[in-house]
Amino acid sequence: MSTLSTTVLEQSELIHAIDSIWVALCAAIIFLMEGGFALLEAGFVRSKNAMSIIAKVIIDIIFGGIAFYLFGFGIAYGNSNGWFAFDLGITTEDLGLGLTVSNKLFWFIQLGFAIAAISIVSGAVAERMKIWSYAVYVFLFCAIMYPMVANWVWNPNGWLALRGFNDFAGSAAVHAMGGFSALAAAIVLGPRIGKYQKNGAVNAIPGHNLPLAAVGAFILWFGWFGFNPGSTLGAVGNWELIGTIATNTFLASAAGGLSTMLYTYFRYGQVDITMTINGVLAGLVAITAGCNVVGPNAALIIGLIAGVLVDVAVLYIDKLKIDDPVGAIAVHGVNGLFGALAVGLFATEGGLFYGGGAAMLGIQALGVFVIGTFSFTITFVLLKIMKKTVGIRISKEEESAGIDAVTFGVEAYATFE
Repeated sequence: MSTLSTTVLEQSELIHAIDSIWVALCAAIIFLMEGGFALLEAGFVRSKNAMSIIAKVIIDIIFGGIAFYLFGFGIAYGNSNGWFAFDLGITTEDLGLGLTVSNKLFWFIQLGFAIAAISIVSGAVAERMKIWSYAVYVFLFCAIMYPMVANWVWNPNGWLALRGFNDFAGSAAVHAMGGFSALAAAIVLGPRIGKYQKNGAVNAIPGHNLPLAAVGAFILWFGWFGFNPGSTLGAVGNWELIGTIATNTFLASAAGGLSTMLYTYFRYGQVDITMTINGVLAGLVAITAGCNVVGPNAALIIGLIAGVLVDVAVLYIDKLKIDDPVGAIAVHGVNGLFGALAVGLFATEGGLFYGGGAAMLGIQALGVFVIGTFSFTITFVLLKIMKKTVGIRISKEEESAGIDAVTFGVEAYATFE
C-alpha cells in the first residue's frame, strides 16, 4: 500500500473515531434527559402520584426503545417512498445521510429523540391514566407514529425533506409531535377530579416538590446541549456550526426564562418560578428547529417570544378546561409550532425578515401543520378506541387515593414513626 493510500486510510479512520465519540457522548447526554423529564414531571404533580410519573418515563424508555428497535428505526430511515419505509430493525445499508458513524450508533442517538417525544405525553396524562394502557400507546407511538414523522422530515427521501423543510433537531418532529399528541390525550382522558368547577373556575393543583422539578429542568437544559449540537451527527468539519448551535441554544433558553420572569412579574406582581422553568424550556423548544440557520440576535428574539407565548398558552388551555399538569402542551406543542415557523421568519438565508420572501415560511407552516394534525388525530382516534375497549383512565377511588399506593403498593415518601 502506498504512503498516500495509508495516509488517506488513517485520516478516514480518525474522522470516524472522532465523530463516533462525539455522537456517542451527545447520545448519552440526550438519554440523560429522561431523568430530567422524570424529575420535572414528578415535582409538578402531587406526592401521591410521584412514583407513577417515574414509572411512565421508565415505560417510555423500555417499551418505546424496543418498539423503535423492532419497527421504528426502519420505518424512519429505511428505503422511503416519501411517507413511509418498510424496513425492520437496524439496517446495515447506507442510509443516504452521509454518516461517518455506524448505523447502530445513529440508531441510539435517534432513540433518544423518539423517547423524548413520547415523554412529552407522559406529563399531560399524569395522575389519571392506566399504566398498561399507557404502555400500549407508548409502543405504538415509538413503533409507527413518531417514525413516520421522522421519515417525512429527516429521511433523505421524505416528502418534507425534499421540499426543504428545516427542522434541524425537532421543534416540529419531536416537540410539536409530542405536544399535539399530549393535547389529544388530555382531551380524551378528561381533567383530574376537582380541577375545574361547574362555573368554569380553575382550581390550582400545585406540584408537591418544586425544587425537584427545578432539578429536572436543569437536567433537561443540560441535555439540550447534546440534543441540538449532537444533531450535526459529526464533529469533524462542523466546529463552527456546533458553536453556532450551542450559542443559539443557550441564548434562546435564557431569553425564554427572562421574558417569563418579566411577564409574570408585571402581570401578577411577583415572579412565577414554575412558569419561569417552563419559559426556559419553551425557549429551548422554539430554537431547536432553526438553531443551525439563525443568528444569535434572532435566537434572543425567538426565546423572548417563546417565554411569553408559553404563559399565554397555559392560561388559554386552562380556559378550555384541558388539564395539563405540567404544561407540556404549551411548552412543546405551542412552542414547537412557533419554533418551526420562526425558521421561515429568521433564517439568515431565505427567512422572511432577511429578504427571502414567504416561500420558506410557507413550507415551514405546511410541515408543522401536517405534523400537528397527524399526531393529534392519530392519538385522539387511538385513545378513543382504547377508551371504549380496554379503558384508559384509572378509577375515581384510585385517583383519590393516589396511583402510587394502589397500583404499585409504594409511596414516594415513606413516613417513619
